[in-house]
Formats: sequence, C-alpha cells, structure tokens
Amino acid sequence: MRDAAPQRGRGKPRAGRRAVFLDPGHNGVDDGSLTRQVPNGRGGTKDCNTMGTATDDGYPEHAFNWDVVARIRKSLNQFGVRTQLSRDDDNSVGPCIDERAAMANAMQPDAIISIHADCGPAAGQGFHVCYSSPPLNDAQSGPAVQLATTMRDSLVASGMQPSTYLGSDGLYGRADLAGLNLAQYPAILVELGNMKNSDEAAQMKSPDGRAKYATAVTQGIVTYLSAKTAAR
Repeated sequence: MRDAAPQRGRGKPRAGRRAVFLDPGHNGVDDGSLTRQVPNGRGGTKDCNTMGTATDDGYPEHAFNWDVVARIRKSLNQFGVRTQLSRDDDNSVGPCIDERAAMANAMQPDAIISIHADCGPAAGQGFHVCYSSPPLNDAQSGPAVQLATTMRDSLVASGMQPSTYLGSDGLYGRADLAGLNLAQYPAILVELGNMKNSDEAAQMKSPDGRAKYATAVTQGIVTYLSAKTAAR
C-alpha cells in the first residue's frame, strides 16, 4: 500500500516529521476465509478477522471505521504526518489481524491507531481506548499507555463520554487483541462508541457525527506526536 504524500497545512501546529499507521477495523466482505486461525501474539490463535458489528438498522461497523479513518488520514496529511492504511478499500476482504500488525511494524511508525465501534448493551454508552496488557515489550508498556491516555484525554476534551460499561475511566488494558499484542511500536485500539446504543448509533450514521469523531482522534494523535517532538 502506498503512503500518502505529506501535505503542508496552513496555519496549523506541526506534529513534526512523524509517521502513523491507521487501521480501519474489520473488512467490507467476508469470503469465508475470516475464520482462518492466525497468531494472537500470546502463544495462541484467533480468527483472521471478522465483519464487525452494526447498528440495529444495519449500518455496518466496517463502513463507519473506514469513513472515520479516511477523515483522520486527510487531517494528518495536512499536519505533515506520513500515513499508511491497513486496507485499501471497504469493499473487499482486508488483511488478517496478524498481517495488519506486520504491516504496521514494517512502517516503524510513531503510533499505531486502530479505529472501531463496539457492540455493547443497549443502555451502555461511551468510548474506551484499549492497549495491550500485560505488555509484551517496551513499546507496549510506557509509550502505548501514554498514547492511550493522551487519546482518552482528547476524546473527553471533545465532549465524548468514557464508557459506562467497559474499562476504567475510558481506558481498557486487554490481553486478547492480536493487533496490539503483536505491535512493536506504540499501539492502541479505539472503540469510539456503542453501535447498539440508539443515541450513539445516530451519531455514527451522521456525516457530521463521524467528522466529530475524526477530529477528536486526530487531535489526540497530534498531541501525542507533538509531545514526542518536544521531548527530542
């Protein structure tokens, strides 16, 4: 997959010459191969991937993820950040989760961001940011947790509510997410909301709502990258 050519943003803070790998979670098509077992990063295996969830009236998670990531990528390019995606489109079978992790590691990015939407209880609301726990390498310990915390803070600052049903204060350390377990660079998975909650589903189906999600995530990424640049 080709990297996007950096574009110079006007009148915007710079994140420095940084690189971010963006993963729009899941796939647009299931050809029957998604149950193939792949390494989970902790000595076991799990399905290659899934189609994800959907709102009760059928708006699919994979389409939401794709749309939000496209918006994030456009904004990051305007900040001069080099980006790469885990899949080329939303109408074919994307790479397995272990392949996505390998692609991300090959890029040697400053951050790996996987975008998802959750399938929670109908009364549950809010986002949560996942990171690999217990950590399997240095990148998964301090840097990934800092990335998760920075992202959580950005989402809260944008007016989003931390999850009422998972994690703690918007953060959720997990051992079962292969993409995070296999990461050699700071990596998080962001569940932006609950597709089974009617209010959040309405936001996800709205172009304006998706734009707000993308803006909040972009700000979290830029804040993290700017802090890395300042620490040099």
